[in-house]
Amino acid sequence: MVKITWTEVSLDDLKEIFDYISEDSIRYANITVNKIYQGTQVISVNPHSGRIVPVLNKTSVRELIIGNYRVIYRIKSGVQIDILRVYHSARHLKKNNIK
Repeated sequence: MVKITWTEVSLDDLKEIFDYISEDSIRYANITVNKIYQGTQVISVNPHSGRIVPVLNKTSVRELIIGNYRVIYRIKSGVQIDILRVYHSARHLKKNNIK
């Protein structure tokens, strides 16, 4: 099983998602953030289950689509994955926003 590490930027993304949704519904904000977090657990068992991010075209940087969100992650090693960003799928993803 691979360890999943959330970067500071990805945690900020989750907080922004929560804050935005909670303006209308704290309950739905909690459900959405928990769904994203729980959805990433699949990569701890199968790191290559996400697709390669087309804009980067690197086999180590992949994404999961969870609801309306793209979870961008990097396979750092055989034992660690870093969650890099969480984007709403309607937003345009730029190379320089992924570090």
